[in-house]
Amino acid sequence: MSLSWTAARPPAREVLGGVAARLEPVDPKRHVAGLFEASLGADAIWNYLGYGPFADLASFTAWLEERAASADPLFFAVIDVAGDAPRGMASYMRMDLDHGVIEIGHIWFAPALQRTRAATEAIYLMARHAFDDLGYRRLEWKCDSLNAASRRAAERFGFVYEGVFRQHMVIKGRNRDTAWFAMTDGDWPVRKAAFEAWLADANFDEEGRQRRSLAAIRSSVEP
Repeated sequence: MSLSWTAARPPAREVLGGVAARLEPVDPKRHVAGLFEASLGADAIWNYLGYGPFADLASFTAWLEERAASADPLFFAVIDVAGDAPRGMASYMRMDLDHGVIEIGHIWFAPALQRTRAATEAIYLMARHAFDDLGYRRLEWKCDSLNAASRRAAERFGFVYEGVFRQHMVIKGRNRDTAWFAMTDGDWPVRKAAFEAWLADANFDEEGRQRRSLAAIRSSVEP
């Protein structure tokens, strides 16, 4: 099939701003203390990542300085706007400009960020930027096949499950089978409409609880 399409652009080190969440390119001087504090006592967030937990601030700082110097993956701190504090990280990675493919990865959210409006908005901001601003055709999400929480999150956000790559990686001395998920630019209009409807103030009650789930909203707007 012939395409009327030009190559995508790489993401830049720029702020992606939202209402509940803001993504800032990782800056150790600004983010290290808040990120380290947010991760304390939450060792489970590192279970399926190739690094962590960190014994002390010095080791975390050294690791974060390496992340800040990287262009692919390009790391962002996820800022909880209400508290104006970093509460997690995510990255763009495996950027294939010629074919228009990019992945969201290296995601870790501290307990204070998990299952919040800000957490969902962070993923929305990254997806919107990839499709609407940078011109990608495909956005990928990959995780350890045993990581049930990440798999549920991918499906909740509207990524489509595409299968498992067996014996794909060795992580911390263990075999990792990798579950693959993706959404395409053809999927994006429905996903975008669902994200925006879910994030709207009207979807939350006075105590901040959602009125309708993201999956229910997406089902209602799918053709």
